[in-house]
Amino acid sequence: MLGIGGGLVMVPALTMMFAAQAGFPPAEVLHLALGTSMATILFTSLSSLRAHHKHGAVLWPVVYQITPGILLGTLLGTLFASNVPARPLAIFFTLFVCFVAVQMILNFKPKPSRDLPGAGGVFAVGSGIGAVSALVAIGGGSLTVPFLTWCNVRVQNAIGTSAAVGFPIAAGGSLGYIFNGWGHSELPAWSLGYIYLPAFAWLVPSSMLCAPLGARLAHRLPVATLKRIFAGVLIALAAKMVWNLFA
Repeated sequence: MLGIGGGLVMVPALTMMFAAQAGFPPAEVLHLALGTSMATILFTSLSSLRAHHKHGAVLWPVVYQITPGILLGTLLGTLFASNVPARPLAIFFTLFVCFVAVQMILNFKPKPSRDLPGAGGVFAVGSGIGAVSALVAIGGGSLTVPFLTWCNVRVQNAIGTSAAVGFPIAAGGSLGYIFNGWGHSELPAWSLGYIYLPAFAWLVPSSMLCAPLGARLAHRLPVATLKRIFAGVLIALAAKMVWNLFA
């Protein structure tokens, strides 16, 4: 409904849920929340990609250009995230949430001022988007859409292309969190690396079921007002997550 990455909601919610359970090591709850959220986005992004492709809104040449950088960035991002303690990682996540919230409150839209860079430039931008997306477990829309609109891509095409880019972000990120969490004996049972399968099994069908509902509501409700309200909710969720980790 609001056009933001689901990870911005899932990560703080899962972190608080995991922290409240027995058998979840405090040092790993945020990594498990990030990995589980990223794996969920793998499926929800497919649904979004299909819908935008039907409307002809996906610029596939841009997707093909940016995907190698995205994959490299997500793999490096998950490697970095798995080796960073939970507290500094939580601070980075919170700062990013605040950045997105300010974007939503101000309804910031960069003015189109240039064309897309060459292949090397697109690769570099994709690497940066992939790395940040892996660190905060989002589909990348908060970064991809502003970049594409800044490069004179129509908003509809920017959103559609961002939806398509969300799949390689989720694929690379999920593989990275599985690999980097593999063999950690302190992780709870039913963990596939840093992906907690019971939570994943509930999140995938429920999020895929509700995503189309949110898309329909976006055309009926005052989304600009809802975004400003939800920005405050995001900041509150992130702050509560940090409080729990530090307490």
